[in-house]
Amino acid sequence: MRHFAGAESAGRPAPGTGVGRKGLKSDALGLISSVVMGLASSGPAYSLAATLGIIVTGVGLQTPIVTMLAFIPMLLVAYAFRELNASNADCGTTFTWATRTFGPHAGWMGGWGLIVANIIVMANLAVIAAAYGFRLVGLDGLAESRLWTTVAGVAWIAVLTAICYVGIEFSTAVQRWLLCLEVLMLTVFAVAALVRVYTDPPPTALHVSASWFNPFEVPSARALTSGVLVGVFMYWGWDTAFSVNEETIDSTRVPGRAAVLSTVLLLITYVLVSTSAQAFAGVGTTGIGLANTQNSDDVFSGLGEAVFGSDETGLFLSRMLILMVLTSALASAETTILPLARTVFSMAVHKAVPARFARIHRRYLTPTWGTIGMGAASIAVLLLLTSFSRNVLADSIDSVGLAIAFQYGLTGFACVWYHRRILTRNGRDLVFKGLLPGLGGLIMLLLFVYAAFVVYADPDYGTTSVDLPLIGRTGGVTVLGLGALLIGVLLMPVVTRGHSVALKLQRSLLPRRLPPYTAVDAASRYVPADSGSGVGGDWYDVIPLSGTRVGLVVGDVLGHGLRAAATMGRLRTGVRVLARLDLAPDELLSRLADLVEQSAHEGMAAPAPVRRRRPHTDEARGVSCLYAVYDPVSGKCSLARAGDPALAVVDAHTGAVHCPQLPQGPPLGIGGVPYRGTELELAPGSLLALFTDGLLQAADSRDVGLARLCQVLAGEPAPLEALCDRAVTVLLPGAVDVDATLLVVRTRRLDRNRFAEWALLPDPAAVGSIRTAVSKQLGDWGLDDLQFTTELIVSELVTNAIRYVGGPCQVRLIRDRSLICEVSDHGHTSPNLRHAANDDEGGRGLYIIAQMTHRWGTRYTPTGKTIWTEQDLPRPDGP
Repeated sequence: MRHFAGAESAGRPAPGTGVGRKGLKSDALGLISSVVMGLASSGPAYSLAATLGIIVTGVGLQTPIVTMLAFIPMLLVAYAFRELNASNADCGTTFTWATRTFGPHAGWMGGWGLIVANIIVMANLAVIAAAYGFRLVGLDGLAESRLWTTVAGVAWIAVLTAICYVGIEFSTAVQRWLLCLEVLMLTVFAVAALVRVYTDPPPTALHVSASWFNPFEVPSARALTSGVLVGVFMYWGWDTAFSVNEETIDSTRVPGRAAVLSTVLLLITYVLVSTSAQAFAGVGTTGIGLANTQNSDDVFSGLGEAVFGSDETGLFLSRMLILMVLTSALASAETTILPLARTVFSMAVHKAVPARFARIHRRYLTPTWGTIGMGAASIAVLLLLTSFSRNVLADSIDSVGLAIAFQYGLTGFACVWYHRRILTRNGRDLVFKGLLPGLGGLIMLLLFVYAAFVVYADPDYGTTSVDLPLIGRTGGVTVLGLGALLIGVLLMPVVTRGHSVALKLQRSLLPRRLPPYTAVDAASRYVPADSGSGVGGDWYDVIPLSGTRVGLVVGDVLGHGLRAAATMGRLRTGVRVLARLDLAPDELLSRLADLVEQSAHEGMAAPAPVRRRRPHTDEARGVSCLYAVYDPVSGKCSLARAGDPALAVVDAHTGAVHCPQLPQGPPLGIGGVPYRGTELELAPGSLLALFTDGLLQAADSRDVGLARLCQVLAGEPAPLEALCDRAVTVLLPGAVDVDATLLVVRTRRLDRNRFAEWALLPDPAAVGSIRTAVSKQLGDWGLDDLQFTTELIVSELVTNAIRYVGGPCQVRLIRDRSLICEVSDHGHTSPNLRHAANDDEGGRGLYIIAQMTHRWGTRYTPTGKTIWTEQDLPRPDGP
């Protein structure tokens, strides 16, 4: 692949979808670096400069308490992020977690909300950085020019994109210096302002009062909601610590600690600075008053000289204050590119956006197209917004609050639903995985709805309004915020179609329900992989066989998506066809492996124009499969496996669980040693659990997963459906990277009064005696209507066994949903059904049998063969 004027791409595809398998640089960040990322991404100085005036305008002197109230939902959502990250540390954060919890549609919208918020705020940060850059060097005229701030903003985005592209460690080093300057200047400003208030107060000064921290003195619920939503924007950014989790030491714990620590440090900073600024400047609407609309988007530009004075030291500190806001905007912009690029990167790895965005740089180990593409998208949005007016750009900042509330609220609810099965495990899980995240999600939902449809929808709110058809004039903030999310809704069917189609195909090819069987009771669970990996090709089946036996199968197809689902359907059909031939398990797997190899060779032998440039490997090669046949008459179960599927057996009397060592066989299509079968003798009521490796994926090791499964299955007998639910809850408490399949059956033995057996010597006289015995048995069962046809069937089959095979034979009658007649001998040749000619002496008997029975067939045994027939039972007389 070539790009950038023909230069060879340095990118390579991400190697996998699991944690630490995407190819990003691991163990690059520690706790301090993660905290730096969270603080810098929030941009305390920039956030205060851009939003403090807005909050004061709405709530007046209660700004400090509103700042504190905005911290509450942030902390609650931070716990949601922490718990989800502990279960699944993925750099896609909300996208990945929502996908695995609610499905690909919710996941896409979560990722889209983050993309929208980050791109819009990137455009605004670039303009702020451009304006403050001009002011720093004394070019105030250029700072007011839309053209020059746009040009400088584009340049800043390009520079910051390059910094993020060359590596996470270099980006972190830059952040440390920028954040140190920012925190230092904020502290100096806050202390200097408070000292002036109590030593040399300006006319606007106010002494700090306890009433400032009383939420009940906020003018109205409308003002409170607007202020808290703006406060949410101030805190937003701490979740960058989770976006770089795969590049962090101890990725499941450190990001959570860093996020909680970041929000607490932001709370301290915001309360200190907002209180000191309000005490110094007051809440007036003129001069340096914080409610002055001319300064509402930049309160620090007018406060620097007022706080520090006009002497040389004061001018220097004023310049440093401007530099502080500039570096804060740059730091926030840089750390906005990082989560934006990694979210898109994760979405590409998870097949939600084009695969090109999943490429990483070979040297820097950063997302290639994710970083460059999102930088280019931010430039495009900046040019688009500034081409309209500064007012549109200003309203876009408020609209970001809607996207943030949507994303955070979705994450809170995802945490609750993700962990719903373990919330009652202990008090800690209930609080930190359930109550706190759920409350945070609910608060965010209420903020989103109230702000979008009440506060921001007011045409007098903000600087723009739009005349919408059928609705009328609506605030520009609501139009921008909901419009951006609506674009994601329109794109959603396109990007989620592949996953939805694959899942629908997979579901349609699996058994819709497991009907009751004489031999076993059965229940099953299929847990599809999330869209991160794509739907796979695991399957299970219960196949009715002759003689009331059943075939039990679980299989695991390599790969994901439509090809894997289609391959699963092909193999499941192949197993069912081969099973109906009454093949032994080892022979069935051998035939299935031949089918896989033949299909693979046919694919490779396709003409060159037909084949793709880079043909896909057949997903059927390397498939794992476990096939078992249980006979309820003898209680024996014969098994064979290809690959890794496993079996657990629960003793019917003691409840003890053991995992028998089955003969190892190679995966289908790989070749190797022949498949070998084994046989187990099971007591009535024994429990069999057949499962694929996906069921154990959440455990630290296979042995740990098996131990957990054994704990679930052990003990007193329980309903099979409850056992399946319990197994999935314990072994897969969250979402899964690969498909998981579980088939649980409880065996039964056929009642002795439902079958009869006779052993016959190779004597033609035995034919008459067996006819009499069969007739008597049918009379005892009340099946007199079937006596004539059954006697004819038995006579023909026993006669052929004595005449053509010799040696003793055995006759068995089974009364089940049909009447089954079996004749076993020591021969290994199967009779063939044919139409006898008029002058043929033989060939008519088997043809007659086929006409009188519903089904018939032959199965081979270790000692010979069995010819069986099935006749429909007469329907009972109706009322």
